[in-house]
Amino acid sequence: MTIRQAFARFWPLTRGDRRWYVLVCSCVIAAAMCETVAILLFGNLTDHALEQGSLAAFWSPAGAWLAVAVAGAIIGYFGNSLAYWSGERFVRRLRARVFGHLQELPPDFFQRYRRGDLVERLSGDVEAIEQLVVSAAIGVVSAVFRVVLFSAAAFWLRWDLALVTFVLAPLLWLAAKVFSGPIRRFARSERVADGAITSVLEESLGAIELTQAYNRKPAEEQRLDREAVAWLRASVSGARRSELYEQVVEVLETLCVLGVIGLGVWEISNGRMTLGALLSFAAFLGYLYPPLRSLGELNLTATAATAATERLEEILSVGPTVTDPERPVELGRVRGRIEFDRVTFRYQGVDVLTDFNLTVEPGEFVVLTGPSGIGKSTIAKLLLRFYDPSAGQIRLDGAPLPSLQLSRLRDAVTLLPQQTHTLPGTIRTNLTYANPDATEQEIVAAATAANAHTFIEALPNGDDTSPTALSGGQLKRVAFARALLRNTPVLVLDEPTTGLDPQSAHHLIQSLPPNRTTILITHDPSLTTYANRVVDLSAPLQRGLLTAARDL
Repeated sequence: MTIRQAFARFWPLTRGDRRWYVLVCSCVIAAAMCETVAILLFGNLTDHALEQGSLAAFWSPAGAWLAVAVAGAIIGYFGNSLAYWSGERFVRRLRARVFGHLQELPPDFFQRYRRGDLVERLSGDVEAIEQLVVSAAIGVVSAVFRVVLFSAAAFWLRWDLALVTFVLAPLLWLAAKVFSGPIRRFARSERVADGAITSVLEESLGAIELTQAYNRKPAEEQRLDREAVAWLRASVSGARRSELYEQVVEVLETLCVLGVIGLGVWEISNGRMTLGALLSFAAFLGYLYPPLRSLGELNLTATAATAATERLEEILSVGPTVTDPERPVELGRVRGRIEFDRVTFRYQGVDVLTDFNLTVEPGEFVVLTGPSGIGKSTIAKLLLRFYDPSAGQIRLDGAPLPSLQLSRLRDAVTLLPQQTHTLPGTIRTNLTYANPDATEQEIVAAATAANAHTFIEALPNGDDTSPTALSGGQLKRVAFARALLRNTPVLVLDEPTTGLDPQSAHHLIQSLPPNRTTILITHDPSLTTYANRVVDLSAPLQRGLLTAARDL
């Protein structure tokens, strides 16, 4: 991806803030004009006060110089603060867009990418793109205007010396061109390595009990060291290239300055130039070279940022597997009738479900059993439209799922995943995540039904306690209460009693509300006694034969 393509890709996100960019550029222009006036006043002060030793001639230009400096400082502070604020607003907007896009992607996407790498893309890569789209854009306008302004002032003082100055400009551009390619490659390698390091840290710390129990500390340290070595090589190589560029430019600038000063001394010796004019010209030269250099550095920064753009584009180019219909069907009050009609689901070339048929009536309690890998959890994911079936149709109250608004469908179905997900904060935060508007009475009722209210009340801080203080079984019951608190017409439970003792497991199932359509996925045959119907997802059922289902 070229710099122009990368810029065009994310420039639309600046809509709404561009007036602030104009104001920042105006501040930059005003500050540059203040600097120009200050340099001219310096020349006047040199010729009329310093060279002549006149104190009377000092006060007027000194006062004007101070006033201009104060004005420039105020304008510079306001402009720089506004530039930082507007840049951070862009970061916030871009991060929100990428994060929102990630929320729409199917679960298998997150199995293909390491979470640490995704975190790095949402942090470091997003900030690098801000450097390209906002900071670099403002920097280019600032540098170009300063170059034009200081060049005009230099030409006004001595046009012949100014021409010597501009010999350097093509050399700076050529240096930036030569160094941009390697710096881009190293920048991409460094960002990939950053993501890998973050991933290793997250994975290792997340499985610290396993690491300690299996005595894998040396192996984890070696794994981190391998990624750190890759990062070190890319980072050091990129820094060396950048530093070499800086030193080359420094030498070129020094050569040009010495040439100009030498010509100026010759002009002074022939009486064609005053000392104040030479010092003013040298000052303009000192102010001119930094923006010329910054244009080259901005090119390097933008080149490095394209690596971040490519990494974010890799995410944004992945579309959601399910989308809302253009004209969604309005269901009204959901009764909870579920139909799987000859559903086939193919994942990575393998048929997970084939001609699957199942009808669950409103308020019915159905248990799905069968060996691991036969597709029980897939049925739950299809019901919430994490994926759409490869063939066949799934209906809720007679309406095909793709015809419903996605948020409306998921407002009608609650899934309790097999894995217990714990959120940061307190136990209360975890409970009300499913229903932020739940009343105290509803929270207590759900916790009591999940056999969790007693141990929560026994904690020193009650439900304000961190969930890290709970055991695995207690967390399981908190997650169960969270699902009950959502109070939707359809409830899908995927192995909700794993890790619980038989008494607790039976208590949970007995506490299920009778008025909801409930699908329980379990390997525990003792729990089937509570169901209206048991469906064994065996091979005959996969062929569409319901002989393995029995009514209770």
